[in-house]
Amino acid sequence: MAGNVPLQTEKGVNVSTSRQATTESRLVRWSLITTALLFLLFVLVLPLVTIFVKAFEQGVAVYVASVTEPDALSAIRLTLLVVAIVVPLNLLFGIAASWAIAKFEFKGKNILLTLIDLPFAVSPVIAGLIFVLLFSAHGLFGPWLLEHNIKIIFAVPGIVLASIFVTLPFVARELIPLMQAQGTAEEEAALTLGASGWKTFFRITLPNIKWGLFYGLILCNARTIGEFGAVSVVSGHIRGLTNTMPLHVEILYNEYQFAASFAVASLMSILALITLVLKNIIEWKSAKEANGSNINGGASL
Repeated sequence: MAGNVPLQTEKGVNVSTSRQATTESRLVRWSLITTALLFLLFVLVLPLVTIFVKAFEQGVAVYVASVTEPDALSAIRLTLLVVAIVVPLNLLFGIAASWAIAKFEFKGKNILLTLIDLPFAVSPVIAGLIFVLLFSAHGLFGPWLLEHNIKIIFAVPGIVLASIFVTLPFVARELIPLMQAQGTAEEEAALTLGASGWKTFFRITLPNIKWGLFYGLILCNARTIGEFGAVSVVSGHIRGLTNTMPLHVEILYNEYQFAASFAVASLMSILALITLVLKNIIEWKSAKEANGSNINGGASL
């Protein structure tokens, strides 16, 4: 499929060079592009447009009332509270785990990697059920929790634990390959010159991983906001207390309050679009910085 064009060197020797990656006809290429665009249109764009159309179908007044009524505000506040707890904790875990895995050799390293990937393999509903079996009134730690008046299931702590579980890999999995590719030469040089461990981290390691770190945090934030399965199991669906935004949307829809459900869903869609914009900005800045480093490196050579 690849075409080759012979080039004449000064000594009269023919050298083949690649003309282009593929030689498919224009019809084939445009057919593939059109198929991909149509798929995105029907699967992504039209549903997103429908959400906003349905949200404003009964007017702006109904939309504003739907997103400002007490239960909706409670769901929004709870979602933001969970995000404020889960994202920083995953940040700390992701940095610690990726630093340990990428910079050190130790027994059980592969086991740690497997455990980090575990939430990708386990259904969120199963994850929520695990916490119910551990912390509910009849669970493994239930009697002890009841004696000390500690409530985890059907309360905010359970929602936070379930959200941490399903979002655990995002920061770590963005940083591990990045740190492994960078190696340890710069950190070792800094330590040799007398820098402390923390100074080496803040002056060398953190600047090198900043874009990967931001990218992982954005993915973690988006998943925390939209998590439904695990949170649904542990929350108890208590209106005004344990309903996050996705759960509130489900309840409104099941009660045939379609305008209100789509109004709250539109807020989540706006957050998703903001996340997408930030993701693209970070990818652009990361690529720009990498290209700049390659150009400077090439110039120095």
